[in-house]
Formats: sequence, structure tokens, C-alpha cells
Amino acid sequence: MRRDRAGCAEVAVVSDPVRVCVVGVGAIGSLYAAHLGRAEEVEVWAYDIVEAHVAAINDGGLRVTGRADFVSPVRATSDAAAIPPCALGIVATKAEHTATAMAAVAHVFTDGAVASVQNGLGNEEVVAEFAPRVIRGSILPAGALAGPGVVRLDSLGPTWLGPFEPQPARAEEIELLARLLTEGGLPAEAMADARGAQWGKVAFNAATSPIAALTGLSIGQLGERPDLRALVEALAAETTRVCEAIGVDPPDPVTTLEREIVNAYAHKPSMLQDVLARRRTEVDVLTGGVASAARDAGVRAPLHEALTALVHGLEASWAATSESGMRH
Repeated sequence: MRRDRAGCAEVAVVSDPVRVCVVGVGAIGSLYAAHLGRAEEVEVWAYDIVEAHVAAINDGGLRVTGRADFVSPVRATSDAAAIPPCALGIVATKAEHTATAMAAVAHVFTDGAVASVQNGLGNEEVVAEFAPRVIRGSILPAGALAGPGVVRLDSLGPTWLGPFEPQPARAEEIELLARLLTEGGLPAEAMADARGAQWGKVAFNAATSPIAALTGLSIGQLGERPDLRALVEALAAETTRVCEAIGVDPPDPVTTLEREIVNAYAHKPSMLQDVLARRRTEVDVLTGGVASAARDAGVRAPLHEALTALVHGLEASWAATSESGMRH
């Protein structure tokens, strides 16, 4: 409400909602869509190909459990053509699905800014093929899908957003998305340069996720074992050398581990969730991504190379076991 120029009357001020489309509403996409749906000025659209999840969201809203308990209004669809133009986007698909998903929704962002909150390295480059302006995102919130239309929040951490330098979003777009997320309950910070924050998250994930995937241990459990803790720290040291070589200054991943042992003790990283479901993992953009960046920078990362090979071997064992069963 506001007064007119004479100061005598109250005049209602109605602004159009900010449309935000979340592309891929697995665990992370669902957390971001649900929290954005709590911000008063936001109209949230969600694109996903899992029909049961889409139907449940449309029937009863998107429910968050665990460290929060609320239901959020979200417009979900598996028909990309049904989504209207959106000013902002968040991509939360698995890395291997980025190109397919973005090709489907490219018309939604003809004049929009799109943030990647995905795991690993190289996702922004793919998003930039389909969106005019791109936001580099790094996140710490963690969770898991608990059923159709339901996501469990395991850990509530910060989100850092900054320009993707080759094809950057405008500063005001980055600031708007950060503000809306914060208002919805996910603290977010707009940064002039988010590369350090991104590499800090990559360093943490690349060091912890493959160990969790290979052992079946949660973040807290592997952090408590001296032998595995030493391996995590050695992997983090390799990533630090890569960052020094490319001129990036990330937060200390070991400090992040200390915090997450407390905040997300029982959380199973997405790579472990994939292994338990016998799905292809994202090791190539996490641990393998660091190994690739190390080669490009002319430094060595033998532990990242070894763990990437071990996870690939585990993935190969599923096919071998299946083929053996068929022969019998």
C-alpha cells in the first residue's frame, strides 16, 4: 500500500510475480523449488520427467520434511512446452542430463538468467549453450527424495551465486535470486566471483563422495574414522594444489568436513545414493573433474585418478553381475 500525491488515500501496489523455473526436481531441485515457493513474490515452475513426482506435487504441493516441515505451492510439469517465459532458472539435474533438459526448456529462458546448482565442474558451460546469461552456483544444502512429492532436508547450508564469466548474468539478476532464496529460507549470497566457493564445494565433494560411495558410510561416519579422514585430507590437499595452479582461492574443505560431520552426520551423498540404487554416478564431474583439471594445469592428482577408477570399476561390476546372472 502507498499514499497518493495528495497524501490522502491508500493505493494498492500490485507487482507481477517473478517466475522461476527449476529444471530437474530430484532432491536438490525439490529443496530449491520448495523454498522459493515460500517467497511471496515468486511463481515457481518445476520441470521433471518423473510423472509420479510431478503428479504428487500438483495434487498436494511439494512437501519438505527432516530439518524443516512445510508444504510449498509449485507448478510442476513434464511438458516443457507448458512452461511460460521465466526471468530466472535453476538447473539441478544430474550432469549427464543437463544438455537434454536444457534443450527442452531453452524457450523458457530466451531472456533469462539460469543458475547451475549441480555437482562438479563443467555444468555452466553446457547451460550456456541454451541460456543467454548464466550464474555459477555452489551450494551446501543436502537432502534426499522421500517419495513422490516429498523431499527430506538433511542439512541446511549456504548457497553462493556469482557470474559465469564467459557468459555472465547481470549483477541485479544474481542479487535477486539470492534475495528470493534467502526469503524462502535458504540463505544465499550474491558474489562478484563465485569460483572460490565452487571449488571449495568441489574439493569437499570430490574427497568425500567417492569414499562414501565405496564404503557405504555417511558423511559423519567417514569423518570419524582416522584412516578415512586421512584419505579425505589427502584428496583435499590435491585439489588445493590444482586451485593454486589455476589461481583460485577456495574455502578449506577440511573445515567444511568438520562442519558437515555435525550438520549432516547421517547424510548419504548423492554418489552413495546412486550406488545404492545401482545408477551411474557423477564421479566424472567430481573426483574425475578434479583429476582432469589437474592434468590441464600440469599438476598431479593420483588419488583422484585412483578413486575415479575404483568407482568406475564398481559401476562396471553391476553390468558384469547382471550378465553373469543371465548366463546362469
